This record gives sequence, structure tokens and C-alpha cells, in this order.
Amino acid sequence: MREEYNEYDDTRYDDEYGYEEQPVDNKAVRGYRIVIIILAVILVALSVVYFNMHREQQAEYALLEEDRTKIQGDLDSLIVSFDDLKIQNDSIAANLEEANQLMEQLKNERRLNYAKIRAYEKEVGTLRTVMQGYIRQIDSLNNINKKLTKENISFKKEISSAKLRAEMAEERAEELNNKVRVGSVIRARSISLEALNAKSKVVSRVKQAARLRVNFVLAANELAEPGNKVIYACVTSPEGYLLASPNAGSFDFEGEQKLYSQQREMAYEGNDLSGAIYIDGKGFTPGTYHIELYTDGRLIGESDVALR
Repeated sequence: MREEYNEYDDTRYDDEYGYEEQPVDNKAVRGYRIVIIILAVILVALSVVYFNMHREQQAEYALLEEDRTKIQGDLDSLIVSFDDLKIQNDSIAANLEEANQLMEQLKNERRLNYAKIRAYEKEVGTLRTVMQGYIRQIDSLNNINKKLTKENISFKKEISSAKLRAEMAEERAEELNNKVRVGSVIRARSISLEALNAKSKVVSRVKQAARLRVNFVLAANELAEPGNKVIYACVTSPEGYLLASPNAGSFDFEGEQKLYSQQREMAYEGNDLSGAIYIDGKGFTPGTYHIELYTDGRLIGESDVALR
């Protein structure tokens, strides 16, 4: 094969095959190369920018996490400080609750940014200012308390012996009043129980009884206040239930209402006073009956009586 070249153009002739090849455009090739180089440079530049941005984002995220950790530490310190105040105060309780809620919100925060971090820092700063105010108030109160304590000690040292004697006399008087109050309580003695038939005659068998009679004596007591006294009788059967007449009710005893079997009013003048209270009923059973007597809201006597 022989190739001929024209010195005036780039067209090649091939004698063997009888056709001519088109000339190569060098300028176009150079243009493509330039475009490819520019695209490669742009790709490299974009890669560098991407990696730089990614690195900056990682650094920013690390800083935000560091800020989150610092704010959590500050909140932990504030929560401990609020809790250590040990004061029953609604405002302090509300601030402690706010700090706990802020801590929970911060822990659950998934998308942090500088604006949110600054907002959290502002809220923590507000809580810290409130805490410092409480501490100053407490310190001031402690100083006042110390001053008052010193003044109180000094004042006590200046109390005269006459005042001490007066206080001792007042204490003795109070003790005496307590003894008088205790001694003024009316007591019931000689408490007994009898079975009666329908004619109010004593019967030997309680099964034959139509009513029971509680006998007692209000003991003499010069310290007791004279006047009409309502005596309440509470009689418990051998089976453990309270016997009650149809007109029975309740009375106040130690702040509660207590049921009674029967009651009567008696004029007490400070001397021995015999009395009886009748409890109507039927179906009485043999055994031991428990009797309690009350007046003026106090238990004045009790007894156990066996009936056949």
C-alpha cells in the first residue's frame, strides 16, 4: 500500500482502496481536551468544597454537642442546687420543675443549631440568676437569724432572778391546774347488772328478763363541777354486740360518735350519787356482759358482770 500526501492539504490518498481519508481537525481536538480539563478542574474543585463543607459540618456538630454537654452540666448543677435548698416554697419547686423539663427537652433535642443552643444558654442563665437570688436571700436570712440568736442569748442572760422565779411559779401553777383537771373527773364505782322481768322484779335467769338494770354510784368529788350530768351506758352482750334500746343514739367521745345502750340525766352536786339505767329488750343470753359508763366525753367506769 502506498500513501500519497499533498503538501498543500492534509487529505490522504490510498491507492490500494481508492478512497481518500478526511483530514483531522486539530483545533477541535484541542477544544475537547480543554473542555475535559476544565470539567476535571471543576470536579476537583467541587470535591474539595464538598469535603471542606463536610469537615466544617462535622466540626460544627462537634461544637454543638460540646455546647449541649456544657449546658447539661450547668443544668445538673442548678437542679442539685435547687434541690439542696430544702425549703418548702412553691416558687423554688416551680423553678426546679422548669430545670428538669429543660434538661429532658435538651436530652431529646435531635436537630441542634446555634440559635437553639443560644436559647438554651439564655434559659439556663435566667435560672442561674434566680438561684443566685435565692442564695442571697437565704444568706441574708441566715445572717439575721444569727443576729437574733445572739440577741436572744444575750437577753436570756439578762433575765432577772425574779422573772425566773415567776416562770417557775407559773409552771407550778400549770402543773396544779392539770392535776385539778384530772382530779375533777367524775368516777363511777359499784357498777353492777341485774336481770328484771316485765314487772321490774329481779330474776335469777337472764333468759327470763325483759330488761336489764345497770346500777352504779357516781363518786363524791369536791373538785368536780356540779350540775346536771348525762350518763351514757354501753352494755356489750356475751356475743360481743352492743345492746341498744329503741330510743338509743350516739354521743361524742374523743372526736368520734359512739353508740350507747341507754342514757339518763342526773343532778350531781359533788357527793356520792346512786343511779340506775334500764335497758329494755328480749332474748338475753347467759354469759359475761361488759359495761362502760361515760359522761362529759370521758370514760368514768367499766365492769364485767356474769349473768346466769
